[in-house]
Amino acid sequence: MTEILASPSDARDHARAMAGRVVEAMPVLPPVADDLPPGVAAADLLWEETVAAGGYATRRLPRGARLRLIDPAGDACASILLFNADMPTERLNVADTVKVQWNAYLGEGKLLLSDMGRVLMSISEDGAGTHDTFCGTSNAATNAAKYGSGANSGPYPNGRDRFLLGVAKHGLQRRDVHPCINLFKGAKIEADGAITPLVGPFPAGRSVLLRAEMEVIMVIANCPHVLDPRDAYTVTPLRATAWRGPVTSEDDPIRNATPEGLRAFLNVEDYYR
Repeated sequence: MTEILASPSDARDHARAMAGRVVEAMPVLPPVADDLPPGVAAADLLWEETVAAGGYATRRLPRGARLRLIDPAGDACASILLFNADMPTERLNVADTVKVQWNAYLGEGKLLLSDMGRVLMSISEDGAGTHDTFCGTSNAATNAAKYGSGANSGPYPNGRDRFLLGVAKHGLQRRDVHPCINLFKGAKIEADGAITPLVGPFPAGRSVLLRAEMEVIMVIANCPHVLDPRDAYTVTPLRATAWRGPVTSEDDPIRNATPEGLRAFLNVEDYYR
């Protein structure tokens, strides 16, 4: 029940009393993490946040940054949008990500490609193995049909409207919400063309490490997978940790793994020349 305060002074005092309060899902400012990989200095930490179940987060990441996403309880669904931070009309193209790599199933070594043939991010490590390039995210209508509500202000927020809140923080709008990928929740295409959702719950603590190959804007919506067969609105918090890192070198194995991937990296290097 919402507390009713008697006066603006009471409201001010109440608000100030909240200073220093820590809750499960929130950004840590300044960012602090006690489990950075060996060799990563605390001063290089850029972002530490736990994204609420049904919540969203967004951040601008520099070229070379590493982003570690962790599913602490085994039921997070990280739906992701990506943009070239300097020219947001360039953004993640899921169709090109699939067809250029001759593979619709993401994993370690795979690239997330833009609509201009450049690598926005690469997957450096994958401890999850269940990701989805097919289904996109939920919207108000799908959530209303399944859970009885789908509005941002209600108990069952949807992925698309969470994306709208995220992109708005970068001056973007509805037309900029493009098809997404889903990390930690998968989808398998069967021989007859049917889609089998792979939504868990999974073991707690699975993680994915992404590397920013360009300066990017990332928007994350943590809402149930649109094909989750469970009747209840089921999703758990997601942890995001990012730190500065070196730009990908010419001898990097992911860069040189395939001719198609190498060309996408060369396009990035030409862009920053």
